[in-house]
Amino acid sequence: MTDRSLDLLIDEVVLGLASEADTARLEELAARDPEIARRLARARDRFAPLDETADDLPLPEGFWERLAPRLDVSDEASPPPEPDTAGAEVIDLAPLRARLNRWRSAAVTGIAASLLLACLLGWSLLTPSDPLVVAVLLDDRGEAIALVESGPDNTTRVTLLERPNVPAGQVMQVWTKPEDDGPPVSLGLLSTGLSRVLSIEGLPEPHPTQLYEITFEPAGGSPTNLPTGPILGKGLAKEPVT
Repeated sequence: MTDRSLDLLIDEVVLGLASEADTARLEELAARDPEIARRLARARDRFAPLDETADDLPLPEGFWERLAPRLDVSDEASPPPEPDTAGAEVIDLAPLRARLNRWRSAAVTGIAASLLLACLLGWSLLTPSDPLVVAVLLDDRGEAIALVESGPDNTTRVTLLERPNVPAGQVMQVWTKPEDDGPPVSLGLLSTGLSRVLSIEGLPEPHPTQLYEITFEPAGGSPTNLPTGPILGKGLAKEPVT
């Protein structure tokens, strides 16, 4: 098994998309190989935010009532039921119920898998990998308060290193200066006061020595589209060693 195929198997097991046989096989490999066990644990940690942010979504009201009439539950190869000449007509509904349950199970499984894959795709697109530049933002006391990682497309992960004391009625806004002699450009708001990934289009590829900073701005962001509030932290980007 290649590393690539093993990583795919680990992701499928963690996401609940693997078969019982593949899940058992991976658990057996992890029990024998500490490195595989570590990779499995890392994958669970990586996808943990999906569990924390995902909400249970009930099926629309009346879903099964609208679906059942559209299901092909007839068996063309079977003859129509013979009427009971001795009394009232009796039809065996057991085959019908079995087919309907199979359709229902398949429908639920398909819906769940589609939602999970959509979440996974969105998470992958919003999570920058192999950052082009990294910046450590320092406050006025020289203490690190945030780590900024930005990719070639300016998808930027902002990781707060301490919980900031955001003034009432204000919000944190992240800025960068793509050009040393140009104006600051907003990358987005940390409206929840937590670490997050920001995406912006139309900026040149980030470069070493590019300035990044976080300021406190009025709720909704800077009214001038330029930094106006106190600076929480700032720093210059560096190119990571790979």
